[in-house]
Formats: sequence, structure tokens, C-alpha cells
Amino acid sequence: MADAAESHGGGNEPQRVLEFYSGIGGMRYSLIRAGVKAQVVEAFEINDRANDVYEHNFGHRPYQGNIQCLTAADLDGYGADAWLLSPPCQPYTRQGLQKDTGDARAFSFLQILELMPFLLKPPSLLFVENVVGFETSDTHAKLIEILDRTNFVTQEFILSPLQFGIPYSRPRYFCLVSVVFYVIKETAGAILYALGYDHLIAKRKPYSFVNEIWNRQLIQSPGPLYEHFDTAFIEDDLSQEDRHKLLQSCQPIESFLELKNPSNNIEAESATLGKGDDNVCDSLQQYYVPLSLVERWGSAMGIHPYINYCSIFKSALDVVYPDSKRCCCFTKSYYRYVKGTGSLLATVQPEKRDKASLKEQCLRYFTPREVANIHSFPEDFKFPDHISLKQRYALLGNSLSIAVVAPLLQYLFANPQ
Repeated sequence: MADAAESHGGGNEPQRVLEFYSGIGGMRYSLIRAGVKAQVVEAFEINDRANDVYEHNFGHRPYQGNIQCLTAADLDGYGADAWLLSPPCQPYTRQGLQKDTGDARAFSFLQILELMPFLLKPPSLLFVENVVGFETSDTHAKLIEILDRTNFVTQEFILSPLQFGIPYSRPRYFCLVSVVFYVIKETAGAILYALGYDHLIAKRKPYSFVNEIWNRQLIQSPGPLYEHFDTAFIEDDLSQEDRHKLLQSCQPIESFLELKNPSNNIEAESATLGKGDDNVCDSLQQYYVPLSLVERWGSAMGIHPYINYCSIFKSALDVVYPDSKRCCCFTKSYYRYVKGTGSLLATVQPEKRDKASLKEQCLRYFTPREVANIHSFPEDFKFPDHISLKQRYALLGNSLSIAVVAPLLQYLFANPQ
């Protein structure tokens, strides 16, 4: 394994990256889309089905052991320049028990953090993704405390795909981390080496953020990622006029459907989708919401059929149309449950949406390929045939938005020096 200092040689060699909680490869696809010259030297994921998908698309199976068993020496051995982490979000979700550091699913991430002060070859960059709410957690406080103690500086973001032209409301927290590089003078370095403290001599590549004025701040706009700050919107706290502008800047839902020109002919739509690569998706019929469920939720909740703005806490169903400019977050329970798990598509468009019943609009679930499209996965992303329909939805629900993560990684890896 090359030494960390050697792996940076001349800036021409690819960045060595460790990918923690790799899932189905969303972070790696984001790295590719960002155009970063990087080599994923190892990925870590405990979910067997997720690893099947990752291996199917990248030809490499992630390490499936318990990462709580990794030691500082193990991590040093990879000589990684950057760590990309998307730890489990369940300890911090609003719908969960919010056990935070007391949740067993948070232990592995906490263990990684605890190892950082003991690394002889720490990374220069880190990237952490999680749900909104993580930023107020005890785990977050621990993260910031350790980063401050180990000479790192952060820029934190809360961003949604809507701010990147994708009609998808999925706000997420992101923490971009860069090493604070202190140049050690030659004399001081010689003294440290003579005393046996040569591991303290900076071996990391000198990085700094392009826009250092945002250091140690939480930003809710993609503005710092681009040159023209006046084009950025903050999804929360927008005026009605600005919200309309933001939504109008998004592509319509139709752009992400397998059937690009929907008609009211269900048989024709089903036949078109049947030509896809996924063998499990032989017919569109399996995606239609049973009328019994439509009637149950519609009558129980008094749902108005024209719902383009969703709050899963206020309504049972979110119905969108091919020309809609926004849909709700798809969770891992999509397709298993109707309520609060993601938007449903109206395949029959009534002349007057505010007068039509849910039943006559022939609601269906978005297909796994369509959900992948909305998450900005590339066209060549595929599921192995043995991954069931429910497993596909669950894996996608646990993934991330490549359209958001890619520019963040591009910004993180940019070195102004």
C-alpha cells in the first residue's frame, strides 16, 4: 500500500477514497459525475442485497464486515486522501425514536470518529451525508468536537434536489470537511523527527475551501458552490413568488418517467414499460394502487385530488401529474405502504383536476427505474435480476440524490492553491 504522502505525488495521481455505508453506489456515482480524479480503494456496507447491486454495477463487492471492528491501523493502511460517509439516518429521523447516540445504528459512525485522533495517516477531506435533524444531534456535536480537535474545518449545507432543477423534495444535511494545513518549518520538522514524533509532520495534501468565508457555517443555499451567488434559492422560508420561480426552474416529472409521453391508454403504457431491462417489471399493472387503498385513504382523510405540495404529516396521499414540478421523498417503505412514503402518479389526467376523484385518475407507483431517475442515477445503473421489487424500492429509498451530492463533491475536491 502506497504511503499517503506518495499517493498525492505531484497532484497527478487519483485521490484515494474510502466509501463508508456505500449502499447501492450513489456516492460513487456522484464522485464520477463530479469529474473527480479518484480511486475508490474500498467500500464498506453491511447490507447483503445492497452489495449485490453495488457489485453488479461496479464489479467490486464492498467489505461486508462490521466496521466497528476496524482499527486505526486498518484505516491507515488504506492511505486514503478522502472519506465519504453516509451513516444510518434512523437515529435522527423525525418519524423515528430519535435515540441519537443511544441507537445501535449510530455506534459504527461514532467508532470511526473516535479513531480519528489516533490516525497516523488521516484523510485530508471528509464528506458526511444524513437527514435534516442530524445537525442538532449529539452525534453531530461529537463530530464537530473531534474535527476541531484534529485540525479540520467544516462547511455544512442543507440542500434539496429542487435547488438543482430536479422536481424532488428531499432536503438533506451535508458536512464538507477539509484539513487545516499548517506548514511546518524545516527546522521544526527536523526536531520532531529527531524526537520520534515524525508522524506529526503534515503528510496531507494542503487543501482549503474555494470560499473560506463559509467556514464553520450552516448554509441552506447552493450559492457557495457556484460563481453567481444571486441564482441560489433557499427552499425553506421562500416567498410565494420565489417558491414559484424555484419550482418553475425544475424539470417536469414527465422527464423522469419510463414512458416519456403518457397517454390515458393503460395497456399501451404497460406494454411500453414491459420493454425495459428489469425482468421483474413485466407489466405496469403491478404498479397501480389498488382501488381499495385509494378509497380507504381518500374517504378517511378527505383528500383533495389536486395535491402538488406535500406534507406527509398533513395528508395521506400526494398525487402528482406528468407536468408537475415537484414530488415527495421516496422512502424505503414505498410500495409496501401508501401513506407518507412517496408520491403517486396520476396516469389519467382529468380535464378539471380539482373536480376529479382519486379513483378515476388511475394512480400508480413510480417504477424503480423512475425513482432511480429522480435520484439522478445514470441510465446504465441496473439491478440484478434476483433483487425483488420491494427490495429495489427499499434500497433506492436509502440512497441519495446524485444531482445534489455531485456538485458538493466537486466543490470539496477543488483546490484553489
